[in-house]
Amino acid sequence: MLAAAVCFATTGSAVALADVDASSMAVGALRVLVGGGVLGVVALLAARGRRRADPAAPRRAGPGLGLAAVGALGVLAYQPTFFAGTAANGVAVGTVVALGTAPIATGVLEGVVRRRAPGARWAVATAVALAGVVLVSGAVGVDPGSVDPLGVLASVGAGASYAVYAVVGKVLMDSGWGPTETMGSVFGLAALGSVPLLALTATPSLLGARGVALGLWLGLVTTAVAYLLFGWGLARLRATTAATLTLAEPLTATLLGLVVLGERLTPAATGGLALIAVGILVLTAPVRDREQARAVAPA
Repeated sequence: MLAAAVCFATTGSAVALADVDASSMAVGALRVLVGGGVLGVVALLAARGRRRADPAAPRRAGPGLGLAAVGALGVLAYQPTFFAGTAANGVAVGTVVALGTAPIATGVLEGVVRRRAPGARWAVATAVALAGVVLVSGAVGVDPGSVDPLGVLASVGAGASYAVYAVVGKVLMDSGWGPTETMGSVFGLAALGSVPLLALTATPSLLGARGVALGLWLGLVTTAVAYLLFGWGLARLRATTAATLTLAEPLTATLLGLVVLGERLTPAATGGLALIAVGILVLTAPVRDREQARAVAPA
């Protein structure tokens, strides 16, 4: 899951280095089209291999595909809502609200769907990491009166959209779908839905060498590889844990900005990076099971 977050984090640096004259909406649609298309093909190949190994294996149909379609809607909704939020209130506020909403919305949605609330450890780790995200973004000094409520609502929608496809993915895996099949189905369907969006927003520069290179990087690395890793992690973790671990994305993105783009870090942002790291460590530190602890405790 952390490796997936590192892949996600290269998005900003890749867009900045490519310097393509295209809207964020078009770039997002291109990313979903390329990456989702690759994931869809991988899922089809995996399903074919499964049927060859076990000819009696059932084909995926019915409610499963319906859930995958719901997840695809979450993927498609994330792009426009995220970019609308950052356009209305700036990258700092928009990103903080979207990233801050995602783990909280995931916790609420998973609690409703699976009837199991996240634990106290998750709550503490998420709160610490989110405090770090706020500091890293530079949103602390923003005047509340200048914040557009509709922009905030759009950013909240982005976080909720993430929660939808994360929880849907977990539900599909719990019902017997493999990680590759799950991510491929959700993003493959999203790729189909991104075609009209890209047709409406694409510019000629996306067809140039830089645009093609950017599309390949965003599609293959930040989507296909990233969500294969995400799927493998999600199969072994709760959706809430996955959502909090992906907060490593702003940490990595900030470090890439320092190394690749020559950006500078403020003292507040430095403290924010440390808080994100602490939150992730709290969440991932091994804890002995209580029953195991009782079994090895001296009489």
